[in-house]
Amino acid sequence: MRDFQLRTELAERGVFFPTTAILAHDGTPEQMARHQRWCGNWALAAQDNPHLVTADLRTLMDGFAGDAQPAMVTTPNAGIPLLFASIVDPEVIRIVFQPLNAVEILGGEAQRGTWVDQVAYFPTAEFTGSVATYGDYSNNGAVDVNANWTPRQPYHWQAFKRYGEQQLARYGAAGLNYEGELSNSLAYKFQQVGNEIYFNGVSGLTNYGLLNDPSLPAAISPLVKAITTAGVTWTYASVIEKFNDIKKLFGQLVIQMGGNVTMDAKMTLAISNTRQIDMVSTNDFGITLRAILKEAFPNMRIVTAPQYTASGGELMQLILDAYQGQRTALPAYTEKMRAHAMVTEPSAWAQKTSAGSWGTIIRRPIAIAQMLGI
Repeated sequence: MRDFQLRTELAERGVFFPTTAILAHDGTPEQMARHQRWCGNWALAAQDNPHLVTADLRTLMDGFAGDAQPAMVTTPNAGIPLLFASIVDPEVIRIVFQPLNAVEILGGEAQRGTWVDQVAYFPTAEFTGSVATYGDYSNNGAVDVNANWTPRQPYHWQAFKRYGEQQLARYGAAGLNYEGELSNSLAYKFQQVGNEIYFNGVSGLTNYGLLNDPSLPAAISPLVKAITTAGVTWTYASVIEKFNDIKKLFGQLVIQMGGNVTMDAKMTLAISNTRQIDMVSTNDFGITLRAILKEAFPNMRIVTAPQYTASGGELMQLILDAYQGQRTALPAYTEKMRAHAMVTEPSAWAQKTSAGSWGTIIRRPIAIAQMLGI
């Protein structure tokens, strides 16, 4: 059945169908669906039949189409925020620093005194005296002890660790235990300072280290090398030449100790990290310098430290670990790490930590032989 009313309504709005066009309620399913759509919205009929639309209506429809798609007012999208495609690895990578080997070279450290002490005296005793020919009525001959007290001054230092409540929360959100890392940083910094004092003491105080104690015997020079391009250093030296330098150093130690040291004694050979590679140099028979040293000095340890690269050249020390049960040198401290009171603020915390060191107490300087310029 034809729908003349729909034709009339569409014509009133500017959509003119020819008289031959059939607009009906019935027909094919497609025709019925189209009729239903047009009855609900005349603009759909205009869009489906643009060739039947008047010029005025077409201009109006073009305006509607332009209004339907306005220009963007927001920033063009460049992707998702980077944080949604990021992760934080749970394992913290800590920066590598120089090795701290003073205590290892000297066989351990010990506490002497407390943080209130200002001077430490280390006693020495030298046996003196003479004997006389025996006679029933002779009173000649006597022994004595010459005693001295060597003073040392301590150096005390301090550092604070501070952290806030919000600061901890933010670092925690980033996967870092900030307070724990602060404690690690403090412990390492104190160890670093202590290690440096054990090697070089503290300027301005009677506080010396393993490398600058004024009582140390003067360093000897290496032997002349076959290849003199680099002087007497080990740069172009053969394995036997390097061994001869160490043998010469041991001979110097024997002289200093008055013969009170043997090749089987427990000793420590201290060299720089850059010279440790020389220990694996091989001779013509494929034997390393380290193996030759082990054969000649079975109880000798080899320990490295960067402090043995000095301004005057590469330094090497041969240290007799102990004599008659008494250690040759002792790194000593007053306080290793003294934690003071925690100060609580409204939303933060602070704590001071302090420590002190006597430097390295060299009891027998003659038990340390040195060679400079290897």
